[in-house]
Amino acid sequence: MKRLSKFLDIQEADLYPPLKHFLTHQGYKVKGEVEHCDVIAVRGDEPVVVVELKLSINLTVMLQAVDRLQISDTVYIGVPKGIAVLQKQRKQVVKLLRMLGLGLMVIDPAAAIGSVDVLCDPGEYKPRQVKQRTHRLLGEFMHRVGDPNAGGSTARRGIMTVYRQKALAIAEYLQEHGETKAAVIARSLAESKTRVILYDNVYGWFDRLGKGVYALSPRGEAEFPKWLTHDQTVD
Repeated sequence: MKRLSKFLDIQEADLYPPLKHFLTHQGYKVKGEVEHCDVIAVRGDEPVVVVELKLSINLTVMLQAVDRLQISDTVYIGVPKGIAVLQKQRKQVVKLLRMLGLGLMVIDPAAAIGSVDVLCDPGEYKPRQVKQRTHRLLGEFMHRVGDPNAGGSTARRGIMTVYRQKALAIAEYLQEHGETKAAVIARSLAESKTRVILYDNVYGWFDRLGKGVYALSPRGEAEFPKWLTHDQTVD
């Protein structure tokens, strides 16, 4: 809190001197409050640089910055160092601004002559797709039985996944047949992951009675029947 306290009383105008010093040092001519833009910087024939000075980052600020893209492709948001949103969600904020084609400058007005840290520059955003995540997503979709979860729901007991459906099938088998070898269950259910699911025992539904022999645990007997009432298809 001590680190943030010295920024609580600053105004947007306090960010201007250190920012102007930073840009002027790079050869820009800088002027404030030009045609409703907080800061305009010009260097030769290069595109005009627009900087909107704000004390935080929120939807209103981003919408205003996006609107400035009608003036120039080089638009930054300038904020004071130490704001909460960048301490908690810096990576996500920078990623979002990149997606919007905006830049971000963090300004420290407390430094002797000020300091400016450019976290990202404006430019076209091309997200890198991770094929492994795509394959995992499609695998979950294709192997899940039915449509047991309403989109947007946050079920207190959790989401029905392919893994949970397989664990339920094993639990149901054990309830019906009692203690059984994992190999027998695997053959009966035609499920190659049976041994791993029993051994990992993610939900605590199984008890290992001996080498390769399992039974339902007290927790499993209490919990798994509740999941069997989980609708397999959402209309």
